[in-house]
Amino acid sequence: MKFTDLGLSPKVLAAVETAGYTEPTPIQEQSIPHVLDRRDVMGIAQTGTGKTAAFVLPMISLSEKGRARARMPRTLILEPTRELAAQVEANFEKYAANHKLNVALLIGGVSFEDQMKKLDRGADVLIATPGRLLDLFERGRILMTGVEILVIDEADRMLDMGFIPDIERIVKMVPFTRQTLFFSATMPPIIEKLADQFLQNPVQVAVAAAASTSKNIEQKLVSTPKKDFEKRAVLRDLIDNAENLNNGIIFCNRKVDVASTYRSLEKHGYSVGSLHGDMDQLTRTKTLDGFRANDIKLLVASDVAARGLDIPDVSHVFNFDVPIHAEDYVHRIGRCGRAGRDGWAFTLVSPADDKYLKAILELTGDKLEYTSDETKFDEKLSKSRSRGPKKSDDAEKKPRTAKTKNRPEEKQPVEVASQPAEKPKRENRSRPSRSQDDGPTPKGLGDHVPAFLLQSTSLNN
Repeated sequence: MKFTDLGLSPKVLAAVETAGYTEPTPIQEQSIPHVLDRRDVMGIAQTGTGKTAAFVLPMISLSEKGRARARMPRTLILEPTRELAAQVEANFEKYAANHKLNVALLIGGVSFEDQMKKLDRGADVLIATPGRLLDLFERGRILMTGVEILVIDEADRMLDMGFIPDIERIVKMVPFTRQTLFFSATMPPIIEKLADQFLQNPVQVAVAAAASTSKNIEQKLVSTPKKDFEKRAVLRDLIDNAENLNNGIIFCNRKVDVASTYRSLEKHGYSVGSLHGDMDQLTRTKTLDGFRANDIKLLVASDVAARGLDIPDVSHVFNFDVPIHAEDYVHRIGRCGRAGRDGWAFTLVSPADDKYLKAILELTGDKLEYTSDETKFDEKLSKSRSRGPKKSDDAEKKPRTAKTKNRPEEKQPVEVASQPAEKPKRENRSRPSRSQDDGPTPKGLGDHVPAFLLQSTSLNN
């Protein structure tokens, strides 16, 4: 089947042809005709399947008739993150090149005034994150009574980020007669319940198992202690020895680990950027643009970057931390191997990660093997241990040493030490918690193989 068989308008077909596409993906082939028929659609598709175009293209065709009134958008698309919202806007710019549609983007970190000016002119398409949309609604700057099409994208991610109450509130604001398009990569019970609540007699479209991983991604596990400086040594070794490495995304569970891993790689001379939720929008956009342009080879990110970002040329994914939620593993490694390309995904596994790894194996059904290069990692870490942590890559220790040497004659620390020992107490509180989290350090990286993997997977140790 070709795009010309789906019922799209000539202007949209011309834009698709200009973009270089002739054949739709399965999710596009199955969804577009139903959207054009004004049916509610519930789409289940893993990331990288062309889901965004599956609702953007028919929405453009349907928007050719009629004009938006001031502060009353005709269509509303809800996205969980700023990056996804900006990406949807880019799709409208590409495929609506032959139309005169007013597209407004409402996201945090951007001037209220510019966004309100677009709303005042009338928005045919409004793309928003839930928080900013509700903020402007409460200010009386937007009316929802003219919404004809409502798109709820990445519904399971909305659930993970705590947006479901906001989504329920927004749905009550739009007309009951609207058309609703509901997309999710996974379909846990609470998402099914929401779909039943929001949709009327929907057509269900599922193009892949909700928790499946792409077959063209080679997945490997790497056993490692939990000590951060040792894990970073393993990560650098993986990067240095990775085959066919064009660029890669390194995923961490916490923002603080994103920052420390970024500083470590930058210190060792790698071309690297970072991305997490606390960064301002200008910095986030600049970093992503640099990564897409291949000016930045490695991107250290939290899971804010795991969902839906369309960066086609990513060759490798490195999970510095095993994701706590098994579904996030699927979305993380889905950043590589897109559009039929080959991809490689490495996951660093410490002794504390057994239960998370087991959940991933149960969800995906994949048989993941450990790398056969662990002897090399053992030797590297043995040298690191013999030098001691001060000569490791731990970027936090050297600056403190340098500052002490630069002030040899200062006597202030003596006066501080005579006061109640507040700082030592805080240090003493934090150290035990880290040691408890770390657990016993194994003798070598190859020593740790979870017991359940001996029964369920074949290991190359």
